[in-house]
Amino acid sequence: MSFTLPDDLQKALRTFAAQEKVLVCLDFDGCVAELVADAYSAVPVPANGEAIDRIAELNDPRIILAYVSGRPISDLQRQAAPPEGTVLIGSHGAEKYLGPDSPGLQLTHAEEASRQEIISVLEGIADQHEGVWVEYKPAGAALHVRHVREESLQDAVLNEARAALTLVDGAHQKEGKKILEAVVRKSTKGEAIEELRADLQPDAVFFAGDDVTDETGFAVLAGDDVSVKVGDGETGARFRIPEPASLAEVLNAFADAR
Repeated sequence: MSFTLPDDLQKALRTFAAQEKVLVCLDFDGCVAELVADAYSAVPVPANGEAIDRIAELNDPRIILAYVSGRPISDLQRQAAPPEGTVLIGSHGAEKYLGPDSPGLQLTHAEEASRQEIISVLEGIADQHEGVWVEYKPAGAALHVRHVREESLQDAVLNEARAALTLVDGAHQKEGKKILEAVVRKSTKGEAIEELRADLQPDAVFFAGDDVTDETGFAVLAGDDVSVKVGDGETGARFRIPEPASLAEVLNAFADAR
């Protein structure tokens, strides 16, 4: 699908690019990468990867690149191929990678016990339904139903998981597209972006995402910040683009303006 940036988005990107120090935050799945049934096969849309590399190759220390994702940091390092120096926020903010000395996520004994219970509950549900599978994460686990063909069965499985997880002490549920995640360390992408803003002191922040969990990120942006929703659905973002393949136009427009 061909995509032309709307005038108001182009203007906002020029204003953003004119700020002295900027933070460029990107979700991974459904944003930089297409949503795919097998989460472990997701890779950046080639044009998006090239645009991200182009921004990195500006060698401007006042541009900070960051992935802000529900994925574990290990997934982002393996699948997103982030340029050197990219900040990685994983597990919806529970994990942070600011460099080689960044500590990993450390759960308490109670949190680890709750995580194991979450895994057990979701594995039990997945075992009963063909095509349903569990993704293991440092702070919890996620149940995927994208492989299930019938939408009514997808909904039924997710409802079963929602009910079962309410009985797990310390489990916090997060909704996604054909996914239900439960974590023991409560955090949001909005909180993560606010922490990055406080730590890195950018003059403006850009954030692009596609899912319900990205709305907390959009909600903390204002002024010369730029928020971009990828795809359909209600959103609090200022701007919308139709699909992940359109993101390269946005990133290249920023690079051009910079």
